[in-house]
Amino acid sequence: MPAQPTLFVSAATGHLGGLVIDALLEAVPASAIVAGVRDPAKEAAVAIRNKGVAVRVADYARPDTLASALAGVDRLLLISGSEIGQRTAQHRNVIAAAKDAGVGLIVYTSILHADTSPLFLAEEHRDTETALKASGIPFVLLRNGWYTEVYTWRIAPALQHGVFLGASGEGRISSAARADYARAAAVVLAGGDHAGRTYELAGDTSYTLAEFVAAVAEASGKPLPYRNMDPDAYRTALLGAGVPELFATILSDTDAGVAKGALFDDGGELARLIGRPTIPFGVTVAEFF
Repeated sequence: MPAQPTLFVSAATGHLGGLVIDALLEAVPASAIVAGVRDPAKEAAVAIRNKGVAVRVADYARPDTLASALAGVDRLLLISGSEIGQRTAQHRNVIAAAKDAGVGLIVYTSILHADTSPLFLAEEHRDTETALKASGIPFVLLRNGWYTEVYTWRIAPALQHGVFLGASGEGRISSAARADYARAAAVVLAGGDHAGRTYELAGDTSYTLAEFVAAVAEASGKPLPYRNMDPDAYRTALLGAGVPELFATILSDTDAGVAKGALFDDGGELARLIGRPTIPFGVTVAEFF
């Protein structure tokens, strides 16, 4: 019987990474999993260790941590970094270290339709995909669509101000719950013939932002209109509300992309990969309250 490969989950204390760890624990022994973290003293890292999973320091921005972190690793889940503008160099650090360590497969969380996406956020993902192709390491691309939770964090301020602002027009969003994407990553990382595959992952159903806001109003029991704006006006409104400039640019650019179909996909690959329907956005909205 072949030995159980060692599976490495990077950014393991993040929202997605923690869910991947939990999903993997349903399929493989804890001894087969290694969690990469920046701060091993962080509460989330301690919680992972308490589950029997090995924890190693792996900071994308510190190449000196990556060689020892990836020693003996067979399959690596490279979860895209959160530091927008620095991810190109950081991801290349991880890929170089993985090559030196002899990692046999890299699974990368990219963005939906990265090769053609008009989103500003897609640029660093395209660069990482290019670096993976040049590395010579077998890889899998998980092109994740939007997490429904990307919108639920906006519910509280919208209810506070009595309006939900956006600039996505009639564009449809095929989001899924973060847990759905985590399970897909765990499925691919745990085994099977996935090398060389590109998965365009999105929710089973789609909605406009106005439909999302209507679901929020119903779940909250409070009236909440959706106000659609020009992307530039939306960005200005965000800046006026104290949103940092880069974040305001990303939000307005993303909504402009949604209006062009950037976050719509009806291929059903996510549901097929996880073996069940994706979690409806209304369920995630209801869970917020």
